[in-house]
Amino acid sequence: MLYVFGFESIGVVVSDLYFVDPDPGPGQEGAERGVRLEVRMLERGELRGSIYSAQPIAVGRPIWRGDLLESVAGTPGSHDRTHHHPSFTGWEPGYRHFVEELSADPLGWVAARLRDLDALLAEAGVSSAEVDPRDGDALRDAVPEIIESIRRLLERVRSGGAAQPRVEDAVSARVGWL
Repeated sequence: MLYVFGFESIGVVVSDLYFVDPDPGPGQEGAERGVRLEVRMLERGELRGSIYSAQPIAVGRPIWRGDLLESVAGTPGSHDRTHHHPSFTGWEPGYRHFVEELSADPLGWVAARLRDLDALLAEAGVSSAEVDPRDGDALRDAVPEIIESIRRLLERVRSGGAAQPRVEDAVSARVGWL
């Protein structure tokens, strides 16, 4: 499942994720599943036909990532692998940042983060000049809808209806849009 919330120059994308790292860090062994969200640049392409043609849209480079993950072997609701990546170098995320407040209240923490686009951009090292000035207000207004989508998707993950492996006993896997 992939949700895309698009504004003038940025978007928020949300997807379920099942993940097995073939070379995990200490304490990160085993499969993970949950919801991943990213703030991304959006790019509007030139029309490829008449004024009535479909608008080409590209979900471009990532700015920030939140991973509301849990270990598959752990207790549902533990948020034991929940973290975020405050910045990217090109398409590669920085290190995982585990934040106690994020694990304690993932949806509340993410909502607060998305409501302050300027702070999110500053921490990511992205100039606010790259983002349409209307996007901060538009994103802030959409936060309740985004959070509700994340909540519903987390419920689907926990009920077994999303973020499922395609191959059992995989030593490396990444199932999901993001």
